[in-house]
Amino acid sequence: MEKYQEIERTIIKTYRAHLWAPFVKALKEYKLLSPNDKVCVCISGGKDSMLLAKLFQELKRHSDFEFEVKYLVMNPGYNPKNLEQIENNLRLMHIDAEILNTDIFAIANAQIKNPCYLCAKMRRGALYKLAQGLGCNKIALGHHFDDVIETTLMNMLNSGSFQTMLPKLHSENYPGMELIRPMYYIRERDIVRWSNYNELKFINCACKFTENIDYQKNLSGSKRYDTKVLIKELLKYNPLVEKIYLRVPIM
Repeated sequence: MEKYQEIERTIIKTYRAHLWAPFVKALKEYKLLSPNDKVCVCISGGKDSMLLAKLFQELKRHSDFEFEVKYLVMNPGYNPKNLEQIENNLRLMHIDAEILNTDIFAIANAQIKNPCYLCAKMRRGALYKLAQGLGCNKIALGHHFDDVIETTLMNMLNSGSFQTMLPKLHSENYPGMELIRPMYYIRERDIVRWSNYNELKFINCACKFTENIDYQKNLSGSKRYDTKVLIKELLKYNPLVEKIYLRVPIM
């Protein structure tokens, strides 16, 4: 059995209850996929989006209706080392993805104020445009359950708004295009366990601000890291706090 086959087997066997089952649950519960859809699976090069690509490959094999999938790596200007890591993983995991180059990092990092905001905005716009060019009507992103909770809490505490990551979102600027998050119920810890079990190495944050530092040792102080710590403290207060979030109606 080749390496990519072993990786696939762990998704539907070893970690079936923690990866495959919640993936299928989100698809069905939020009606994220329909017959004849053409989905653009966006791969950033991290563990989450790479797993998403493998999940869609499995879904394609086992689905009871026809749909089409395109795998896309939108390169915003990764350094050669990061880009090589992404290309190596695509080959290792047998993911036939198209890599399209942009100069988003260069443009965003030339700004003095809010380069991160500009980068995120430009990357999202580029994804919509590229996916539309591929003839897709849906964009699949690799945000997981922890991303959803953290983003919601960050918005509440830092901007005073209850804005979250929805499992699906219709685009206002690109008619007929829908963004979906099929990993909505998957926990980050299970993605890490799957990655470590298969001895896989992915890029972390590929931003120009972090690519030259030890990523894992420099998380402290970031809003998302601080929010992760806060959630751990909230779980001590109420172990059900994450499950309570699932009861909040999704509009």
